Amino acid sequence: MSLYSDWRNYLENLTDDQAEGFQHDYYEQEEKLYQKLLAQYPEKIEGTFQELTEKYEFKPMIFAGFMDGINDSLNNPYKLEDLKEDTKIVLDVDFEKLYANMLEAKAPWLYNLDEWNNVFSKEKRQEITKQYHLSKQAVSHKIDRNAPCPCGSGKKYKKCCGKNA
Repeated sequence: MSLYSDWRNYLENLTDDQAEGFQHDYYEQEEKLYQKLLAQYPEKIEGTFQELTEKYEFKPMIFAGFMDGINDSLNNPYKLEDLKEDTKIVLDVDFEKLYANMLEAKAPWLYNLDEWNNVFSKEKRQEITKQYHLSKQAVSHKIDRNAPCPCGSGKKYKKCCGKNA
């Protein structure tokens, strides 16, 4: 069984009481690792899976969970099912994508970290946030009744193609 499978099975078998405590502990560890990752920008975190778990004091299964979370933000994502303790890991992060993914996950404890100042200016973070919110905004493609008809007749839509709509 892979480390990632262990992670998924562990999450599925948690009771509600266990999940709350686990979630708090996991978020705390995750936050510390993101602080280190952002603080050493533009350097990449690299090493074997085992070395990284020891260096950042993660249990292997929990680090597999961290990899699950950051994988979409990597320039070269990993096939998580293939992760083993001797797998060479290079966290080559697309930081704009990472920031947007943190917004998507609704994780203010991560996207509000002070260490983001090492990576992006406040204006750049606001721009990414604005783009994220615009991408989630509903847009209607309904033709206005008084707009010119898209068929090119020159009539108003309500007097032409929209007459029976």
